[in-house]
Amino acid sequence: MRAGIHPEYVETTITCACGEVVHTRSTRPSLRVEICSKCHPFFTGKQKLVDTAGRIERFQRKYGRKKKEV
Repeated sequence: MRAGIHPEYVETTITCACGEVVHTRSTRPSLRVEICSKCHPFFTGKQKLVDTAGRIERFQRKYGRKKKEV
């Protein structure tokens, strides 16, 4: 490997929106995520609608079918 071209590998703190904190190593000193394995429905077994900033409504407005007028 060539010297001087690789990023620094440092201790990292990953913080989830639910409050979970994970310590690991990465090229960035800290990361913030919206969802983690402690709050994701696949891992918890609980169905929870995750709609950040109205993404579903925005999608429906943009791509939803228009009703035909008679």
